[in-house]
Amino acid sequence: MTKTTKAILAACGIGAAGYAVYRSYKPKRACDIWNFYAPVYNTFMKTNHALYEEMYWRIHAAIQGKRTLELCTGTGLIARHVADAAAEMVATDFAEKMLAEARKGELPDNLSFQKADATALPFANDSFDAVIISNALHIIPNPEQALAEIHRVMRPGGVLIAPNFVHREGDLQTGVWSKLLTAAGIVFAVEWDADSYPAFLERNGWRVREKAVLEASIPLVYAECEEAD
Repeated sequence: MTKTTKAILAACGIGAAGYAVYRSYKPKRACDIWNFYAPVYNTFMKTNHALYEEMYWRIHAAIQGKRTLELCTGTGLIARHVADAAAEMVATDFAEKMLAEARKGELPDNLSFQKADATALPFANDSFDAVIISNALHIIPNPEQALAEIHRVMRPGGVLIAPNFVHREGDLQTGVWSKLLTAAGIVFAVEWDADSYPAFLERNGWRVREKAVLEASIPLVYAECEEAD
């Protein structure tokens, strides 16, 4: 059995389980679906363990000594793994149950979690040296507003780290995962490919200084950006 076949079978199993429980659940607000999946979110993430290990390494290097904000932290996986590189890390999410999972166990002394909407941040202008938003812009109905808020709270010379899943036309594994996530209630508001996603960032005032396509269940573009002149 090939690696791709195994990945597709795993996707089908996870997707079918998600669909079965989602059918009995009636989310009323955007955050409800994330509150619903919070207890099992880390289990789903294990299917992309190697991808996250590479992202931790890249992010760790990019935020050395910086006051760092993470948006849409979920259960805090990234924040926990990279906080030791930052001067301070504030990790946010709009789903209370995701934050409850994130706060479990021992935390680095410089890491705190806070409820916040990525499109209406409760922080002053020029508050952070680095902002992370991972695998979230594609599920935000108005991602331009999230980028505008990041502009506002970032200090001059800061870095935006924005890894994001992308669509690959004709790829069976990507197609299966996308359809199963949709069936489980996780809808992509926007679909970018490896070229259109960096172009989107640049249209919204960011210069992509580092880009890499990382392979996973769904391909991911790792993008490090700085504010355009």
